[in-house]
Amino acid sequence: MDDSVYIEINHSQINHHGERICGDIFLSDKVKEENRRIAVLSDGMGHGVKANVLATLTAKMALNFSKERRDVARIAEFIIKTLPICSERKIAYSTFAIIDIEGDGKVFLTEYENPQCIITRGGKVVDAKWESIKLDVEDDRDLMIGTFKVQKEDRIIVFSDGVEQSGMGSDKYPFGWPREDIIEYVLNLIDRYPSISAAQLSSKVVARANMNDNYIPKDDTTCGVIYFREPRKMLLCTGPPYDESKDEDYANTVRDYKGKKVLCGGTTADIMARQLNLEINDSLDFEFYDLPPISYMEGIDLVTEGILTLSRVYQLLKEHKLNSKLGKGPADQIVKMFLESDYVDFIIGTRINIAHQDPNLPMDLEIRRTVIKKIAQVLETKFFKEVSMRYI
Repeated sequence: MDDSVYIEINHSQINHHGERICGDIFLSDKVKEENRRIAVLSDGMGHGVKANVLATLTAKMALNFSKERRDVARIAEFIIKTLPICSERKIAYSTFAIIDIEGDGKVFLTEYENPQCIITRGGKVVDAKWESIKLDVEDDRDLMIGTFKVQKEDRIIVFSDGVEQSGMGSDKYPFGWPREDIIEYVLNLIDRYPSISAAQLSSKVVARANMNDNYIPKDDTTCGVIYFREPRKMLLCTGPPYDESKDEDYANTVRDYKGKKVLCGGTTADIMARQLNLEINDSLDFEFYDLPPISYMEGIDLVTEGILTLSRVYQLLKEHKLNSKLGKGPADQIVKMFLESDYVDFIIGTRINIAHQDPNLPMDLEIRRTVIKKIAQVLETKFFKEVSMRYI
């Protein structure tokens, strides 16, 4: 798949009422050398710790075997025969769905006892040409497999039975949330919000299922979304070039960049203002007293102080969790932009800022190259962003 399509993968889930741990597991990974993306959803039998153990084992085996390109029927049979037996029910059981996305855009779907995923394109549902395979297991169970060629703006919505069974026993949904109603709900959301993210769409599906259960979920409920869309790019520049003769090229690169632009550092902003004949408008908002306030420049999304702000950005990224709330400070704004972007490009000036060699400054005040390397690493490993770094 070429660089014009970005694969956004995210999920949302809630636990069975009264449980502190979820019995559904959603995992995704990238096989860089093959340009593949793989996502797995598993639903362990029951709820709570036992369900979580079953789902975790299933999801990890399914993901790892898929990365090794094992035959899907053998994967399913191995998982079914390997799961630990429940001491109460005397059976081992976990459902799963595997979405394997090849570099050429071909998608292979594998589902075992899981609600069939929904594929959307242009306001309609796409048929994945589903086939059934008999498994060599005691109960003679079936494995469903499907395939299709992806197009930009396609979405794959995969969910556990907590979504389909939500509302069961109620006047409105006596037999659960019907599949056709789930499809209608998803298509209406996409029609209303064409650029709705994977995170937002999965969250809305789970929230609706929770509402169907009057906010007392009777099962673990998970929805994962894979969204094939235009990539969102971001450029962060910090520090002046080693050679002043490169200032003009530096500024032109920023001017011509297609995506969000952030400047970190007063010298960096001064170079852009001088070379592009722009004004810097300083903010007098000192609400966030621990960091210098942001500035404004035409054509630039955010202008901040340099090393102090970047050091805070690294801390926020390192500590960020799924439900973390970000504030309105300069570092928080940069983190928000990072999280909303798919490709993050850094241009790092290599001229030493003498102020940062002052021994009286705190020991953790690192030079910009070191901080940027740390930020880039956490963006790649924790948030799966595509990162490039250029030193000038």
